[in-house]
Amino acid sequence: MTALREKTGWIFDLDGTLTRAIHDFDHIRSELGISAGQDILHALSVMPLERQKTALARLDELEHHYAAQTQPAPGVTECLELLHQRGCQLGILTRNRRDLAILSLEAIGLDRFFSEEVILGRDEATPKPSPEGIHQLLDKWHTPPQHAVMVGDFHYDLLCGRAAGVFTVHVCTEQRAWPEATDLKVASLAELTQLLLR
Repeated sequence: MTALREKTGWIFDLDGTLTRAIHDFDHIRSELGISAGQDILHALSVMPLERQKTALARLDELEHHYAAQTQPAPGVTECLELLHQRGCQLGILTRNRRDLAILSLEAIGLDRFFSEEVILGRDEATPKPSPEGIHQLLDKWHTPPQHAVMVGDFHYDLLCGRAAGVFTVHVCTEQRAWPEATDLKVASLAELTQLLLR
């Protein structure tokens, strides 16, 4: 874990990583008229324009609903506090809109760790699994990929981290796993914190 402790740039997914996973994606797809299992943002991007406008407006309503119910993930404050104390750069890469990400962070008292310019949503960078957002943050921080980490709970988080050449941490209590894109798997941010303290 020595190498992990030396990382200086930490990029986090939001929903299901810094927050508890509360989004019902099957319900969201149903509300938007998207087939089960489809990538929501991709499905929206290829809709006819009028239908897309209506679906995006409904997505905004649903995301506001979930943002208002945000709860912190176990151990999140302690993890971010430790990294902050060590002088690490902290950023967020989410497929949500930036303003909704900020709303979620404010709801659980984590906004103090992230300035607005290091919170990248789907309008600031091509959505994950594209590594564009990671590249943006590393350029801003003047941090090389080998000194950075992508932390997330889903395959897209790990794929974008792998594509950007950074260390990847999968936070997951379930059996699902993507070992080809994962450098470290932990059950929670509390476990990650304990590893960083060793």
